[in-house]
Amino acid sequence: MEGYDETTYGEAFADVYDEWYESVSDVDATVATLARLARLAARAGAPARILELGVGTGRLAVPLARNHRDDVHVVGVDTSPAMLERLRHRDPDGVVHAIEADMVAGLPDGPFELVFIAYNTLFNLTADGDQEACFRAVSERLRDGGRFVVEAFVPDPPREGDDISVRSMAADRIVLSITRQSASRPVVEGHFVELTERHGVRLRPWSIRSSTPEQLDAMAGAAGFALEGRWQDMSGTPFTTDSDRHVSVYRRSVAHPPHDRDASIV
Repeated sequence: MEGYDETTYGEAFADVYDEWYESVSDVDATVATLARLARLAARAGAPARILELGVGTGRLAVPLARNHRDDVHVVGVDTSPAMLERLRHRDPDGVVHAIEADMVAGLPDGPFELVFIAYNTLFNLTADGDQEACFRAVSERLRDGGRFVVEAFVPDPPREGDDISVRSMAADRIVLSITRQSASRPVVEGHFVELTERHGVRLRPWSIRSSTPEQLDAMAGAAGFALEGRWQDMSGTPFTTDSDRHVSVYRRSVAHPPHDRDASIV
């Protein structure tokens, strides 16, 4: 949409992100799974280096770093100064090394044992080729045997039309969700329009480019990854044709064959 760029989402949602999305997934299960996967590729006696793309307010990175302080070192990148300011408030001790950078050209040097991108954040890369470039950039920074964990929704078939619905409603506040999409365009755009008695109107725009699990697998394969496992959630619930979300674990390795796509790495 006109006027929307890579920093817009963070600036529009930073003040409500924790309120709206703190419980969007199981933080404890996510932290435990990520720490376990990182240790699989770590060198003996050394902490595993973990990189989160789109670290935001530190919803996952901070408990991951705190709960596994002796085992992991967590780095997070985000393009939004407003999001990173919220992270600093959550993390006054600086257990997460936060960097203002994008998820493609701005990634820090590796090697990392694990890179992860949570809750649809990969789909914030909407320009042609950017998601593929992200896979390549991650591959270049992972140690052999390291893993790239992608959490995302399974998109519905594309359709035409605009939608307006109510996200939430209270006596002094209503949030409307407005979406515009076209079957001929890969990018879906929208706004959360917040109306409050005290503060008037607040616009919170968003834009995503979704990819199917099969499309992500193709991007991963082109970047030198093999699909090691796919679940419905971070607890390892089996992924089925009815699943509307997935956690996909891609392994970069030249020395070891990938596992079967089951719960063997849960």
